[in-house]
Amino acid sequence: MYRNKKTGIIGIIITVIILILIVIFSNGENNSNFFENAATNLVMPIQNGLTYLKNKISGNSTFFTDINNLQNENEELRQKNSELEQSLRELENIRTENETLKEYLNLTEKYGEYKTIPGYVINKDISNYSKTIVINIGSDDGVQENMTVIGDEGLVGHVVSVTNNTAKVQTIVDTASSISCSMSTTKDSIVCKGTLNGQSELRAMYIPTDANIIQGDSIETSGLGGIYPKGIHVGTVKSVTNTQNITDRYALVETAVDFDKLDTVLVITNQ
Repeated sequence: MYRNKKTGIIGIIITVIILILIVIFSNGENNSNFFENAATNLVMPIQNGLTYLKNKISGNSTFFTDINNLQNENEELRQKNSELEQSLRELENIRTENETLKEYLNLTEKYGEYKTIPGYVINKDISNYSKTIVINIGSDDGVQENMTVIGDEGLVGHVVSVTNNTAKVQTIVDTASSISCSMSTTKDSIVCKGTLNGQSELRAMYIPTDANIIQGDSIETSGLGGIYPKGIHVGTVKSVTNTQNITDRYALVETAVDFDKLDTVLVITNQ
């Protein structure tokens, strides 16, 4: 009896399923739309994903192409920049040479009464006690010891030693330097010595007691002493210090030559 009851329930379930299928197939058009919508909802995200991936890959390809183009352009720009830098260096060398030649011309015109040899500074030894320079001309060019060296603005110093191609010059601001000078206005004789205070300063000493030395006076070589010829500009008085003993008074002289910027010189050979 139990088995008959169970069989009856199964039969009822099968009957219900058959009825549901009949309803579904009897509404085939609506069912078709249902499955089509379901398929669309399932396929569209996949299709969109594939389309996005394709576009992404295509975009990356363009990106890498642009990278290569930029690298090539950058290399061309570097090459052009290198060529421009080389041209600028050449122009700078030409400009420097022209300026040097112009300075030489100005010097030879300014000191036309002297026979001179042009040169330029290749080394500087500037310390508290020693202030010397080395120039690029020597005995092969006719340079000898004790020859006077001048710059565009005035006196530089004198040659203390020579090699075949170079010469060492003791500048007037060296502490061992001593120059016999005169004041351009009164013609009174004084002695100017190098100091420890600066690279463009001299100390004027042995000023005559009756000499009227004031700030702004021009100082030039007197021609005494056997080294420097007469009349070469040395510098300008920038201060006068009076002492209790008038014989000890002194003045500070600012040199005409700026030794920090000194590049070109003339060596006087016929003094």
